[in-house]
Amino acid sequence: MVRNIVVLGGSSHPDLVNTVCHLLGIPNGRITLSKFAVGETRVEIQDSVRGKDVFVIQSGCGKVNDHLVELLITISACKTASAKRVTAVLPHFPYSRQSDIPYNKTGAPLSKAPTYNGGKNDFTFESRPGTPGPMDSPGLGVSHGGLEKELSRIALERGADGGVNGADRGKSHPPTPLRRTNTADSPSAASSVNVNEWVPPKGTGYKQWVAQAGTLVADLLTCAGADHIITMDLHDPQYQGFFDIPVDNLYGRPLLQRYIKYNIPDYQNAVIVSPDAGGAKRATAIADALGMEFALIHKERRPTRITDRQNATMMLVGDIAGKVAILVDDMADTSNTITRAAKLLKGKGGATRVYALVTHGVFSGDAIDRINASALDKVITTNSVPQDQHKRLCDKLVVLDVGEVFAEAIRRVHHGESISVLFRND
Repeated sequence: MVRNIVVLGGSSHPDLVNTVCHLLGIPNGRITLSKFAVGETRVEIQDSVRGKDVFVIQSGCGKVNDHLVELLITISACKTASAKRVTAVLPHFPYSRQSDIPYNKTGAPLSKAPTYNGGKNDFTFESRPGTPGPMDSPGLGVSHGGLEKELSRIALERGADGGVNGADRGKSHPPTPLRRTNTADSPSAASSVNVNEWVPPKGTGYKQWVAQAGTLVADLLTCAGADHIITMDLHDPQYQGFFDIPVDNLYGRPLLQRYIKYNIPDYQNAVIVSPDAGGAKRATAIADALGMEFALIHKERRPTRITDRQNATMMLVGDIAGKVAILVDDMADTSNTITRAAKLLKGKGGATRVYALVTHGVFSGDAIDRINASALDKVITTNSVPQDQHKRLCDKLVVLDVGEVFAEAIRRVHHGESISVLFRND
């Protein structure tokens, strides 16, 4: 039993909190989490935390913004109540994908109309799967992606009107009056752009900018009073540099490697596959540790004249014919990447079976339905976010428990011991 420690759990993942407390041999910290009628979060800590080492467990899933505010208020309440140290434990760190500059706008609405280029060319710039990103044209209504496409088209047309040799460059043009169109959600609205047709003046250097939430979340946690952060498999490891306090980024690799060794027959002849270039380092680390071959899926972003539109922008680098393919990634949100990769691996690659191993199985939107209909044979993930409902809906899903990893990390941090043993991939 660990003494002089309090573990408080947020509302995002109570099962993981119970597991951690059971492994530590301590009772759950008593805390009341509720909302006022207006929707504001209310936190009441019922145990004394004065002079105690407090660990607050809250995962970035579900209602992410509500859970983040709940975590901040809980940390602040503990510091106000004279806690000796407050450590925020975030198995899945929220907003960790918004750390890159310029921001690569990825994400996915859940419906898409067929791409149509007017018959001018038989190639497409399509580089995303069936679930579109923000830059794709919507089926009904208008999204911000439609705004950006329309503004780009207008800018190109106006640039072409200026003459090939720049003969009209010095001439002044009268301003074009702003036009608004109907914004009703109807099929007729899909063919129009419901925005002001405004284009920034040339030569001003104006660039559309997207707020970077990564550094803001790091500052919020620090200002709330967190003294230490424990998380697992940050989407971008550079995120640790945004903090002025210690950050322990635990690895989910040992769990995934153990599953490969003891649950995949003849795993030495299987091939570890990275679904994109960004995850190559993660995948090669597992391949090297287990003595396995490695392959990579390259996403081609140039226009191609290929009739198979779904796989037109994906290319397999490596030989997996007649072998088991094991996709490795840090996160599966809408499951676009892994399901498209599985189709490519089984279809053109000739793989006999395809496994997908991901640390954080968020599975938002229609991700579970997409996995059920995909070429994936099994999807292995951890319970860094709740998986009970997902597991009921998907027979292909296998869930690994991370409670033991976080319990050991909390015990070692509390006693001032090294946690480098948890970073080993043996």
